[in-house]
Formats: sequence, C-alpha cells, structure tokens
Amino acid sequence: MTKQQLFTAVFFALLLLLLYQIALMLRPFFLPVLWAALLAHLTFPLHVRFTSFVRGREVVSASCLTLLVLALVVIPISMLGVLLAREASTAEQTIREWVSSGALHKLPEQLGTWPVIGGLLQRVSGSVLLTPDSLEQGLLSAATFLSRFFLDQVGDLLKNAFLLVTDFFLMLFALFFLFKDGKQWLVSLQEVIPLDASHKQRIVDRMDQTIRAVVKGIGLTAIVQGLLAGLAYVVLGVPFPVVLTAVTVMLAPLPFGGTALVWGPVVLYFFSVGPLWKALAMLGWGIGVVSMIDQFLRPWLIGQAVQIPVLFLVFSVLGGLALYGLIGLFVGPVLVSLLMTTIQIYREEYQNAQTGTPAGPTTPP
Repeated sequence: MTKQQLFTAVFFALLLLLLYQIALMLRPFFLPVLWAALLAHLTFPLHVRFTSFVRGREVVSASCLTLLVLALVVIPISMLGVLLAREASTAEQTIREWVSSGALHKLPEQLGTWPVIGGLLQRVSGSVLLTPDSLEQGLLSAATFLSRFFLDQVGDLLKNAFLLVTDFFLMLFALFFLFKDGKQWLVSLQEVIPLDASHKQRIVDRMDQTIRAVVKGIGLTAIVQGLLAGLAYVVLGVPFPVVLTAVTVMLAPLPFGGTALVWGPVVLYFFSVGPLWKALAMLGWGIGVVSMIDQFLRPWLIGQAVQIPVLFLVFSVLGGLALYGLIGLFVGPVLVSLLMTTIQIYREEYQNAQTGTPAGPTTPP
C-alpha cells in the first residue's frame, strides 16, 4: 500500500467515524429538522418573493415567514386536537342518553317500516346484530373506548408537553435558518457530491418534483373528500355543513381516522335524533365513497406526477408512515423516487461505459 492510499484510507475512516458520531448526536432532532426542511422547501418561493419585497433583507423575510407558519399551521392543529378531545366526552354522553332512552329496542320496529327491504332488515337486526341488550352493551363499550382514547391522547400531550414544545421551537429555529441560509447550504452540499453536475441537478429536480406531487396529491384528495362529505352533509340536512366540510378537509390527510373523525359523529348524531335512514345513508356514503376514494385518488395523482408505479407508491407511503410517522407520507415517496432516479443514472452511465460513448447531460424526467 502506497503512502497516498494509506492516507486516503485513514482519511475516509476518520470521516465516516465523525459522520457516525454526529449522526448519533443529532438523532434526537431528526424529525423537527425534517419537518422544517419540508416546510422550508415548499414555501421557499414565497421567501424569495418576500425578500425582494423587503429590499433584500433575508432576516426580515425569514422571521415573518416563520411566524406565518406558526400562525397558519401549528395553532389551528393544536386547537383542533383539543376540540376533538373535548367533543369526545360529549359524544359518549349523547350515545349513553340515546341508548338509555330505549331507542335501540325500537330499531327492529323502525327497520320493519322501510319499503321493500324492511322485513329483511328486521330479520337481520334480530339475528346478525344480536339482541338489543347485547348491542346496547357493545355501543356503550365502544363509546367509552373512543372517549378514553381521545382523552388519553390529550393526557399524553400534556405529559409530554415539554418535549413537544421543545421539538416545536427546534423546528421553528431550524426553519428560520433554512430560510436564511438554506440556499447556500444546498449549493455547498452539491459541490462536495462526486457526481456530474447534470446528474446532481437531476436528483434535486426529482426530489422537488416528488415533494410537490405528494403535497398536491394529498391536498387535492383532501379537497375532493371534503366536498363529497359536504355534499352528504347538505343533502341530509346536517347542522353547520360548511364548518363540517372545512374540518373534513383538514382531517382528511391524517393516516388513521381521517374523514371518519367527522362523518362518524354525524352518523351517531342521526342515530340519536333520527331518522334512521339518514344515519345508514351517511354511514354507507362515508365508508363506500368518502373514505374509499382516498385509496385510489391519492396514489393515482402522485403516481401520475412522479411516474412511480402505484404498487411501489402505496408501499412507500405505508412504510414511511410506519418508520417516520406522519412525515413518512412525504419521506417514503421521495426516497423511492430518488432510488429510481439513481438507478436510472447508473444504468445510463453503465451502458455508456460499455459502448464507449461519453455521458452527456440528461433532461430531468
């Protein structure tokens, strides 16, 4: 081994050791910084325009946008979580009052009044749905479980308040500096990556395209789900349909619960006040249309934009959620997209090397 080879081996071993230690040191801040990077990437064009508006003062622009993110994202989500937990107790009490009034015992009789299928529904309610007494116990147990679930979540939030507040301010802190210095950091990072300039730009463009496609897919799917649910709210005469539609759009991106956190209580409301057919109609529309369309529309929208097969896209979203939590909705598809781009670059370079033709610049997909 020559002196130069020994130096290279020692240098890269030391570099990998330092990178590993720094990764361990920064691991607790990974998720807050990742959220900050996502928000900074999506809103950076606004930062550029606002910087021009304030005559090139990037610190002023970064400060204003950081406060804007605080006002438009964090505060509404926090208020909504507290509201859901508060309404859970009210929903449990409403279900208990409805069951205590004996309405469940009248269920077979009400089903029997339906035209054409009333007799069949009456027989099914007696055989499949068990007895009214057992169904009462099941409903009460389910109501208690849901209420305790939401209250437990709020309790966990309060117990971990210090950690949440710390992560939140770390995200804002990182977001501010990503607005202020992120462009220079990205340029410096690109300079040390040992790839052709066209390939580096291709990877950056692919990442940007994937992030925007995921945001667009999630946003459009949430709007469609909200409008479909809102149509049912209006047709069935649900109180405050506009407010419920807006809340449905806000909750639609959530991986667990989503729109059912809104139309589910509407079903219980109709079970409580009647008529029964509205409850069943809302239940069928919520499960068969509002919730089901999310399984097809979101992967299709994202897959069409970034040209990822739907199967890989679905697994990347589910795997991202399992590994990273909510931000995995974005991280999973981005990682798969970057892998596909990297493989494509490798194949092009390998084929060029085999045929002896030089690798030229490629157009980002």
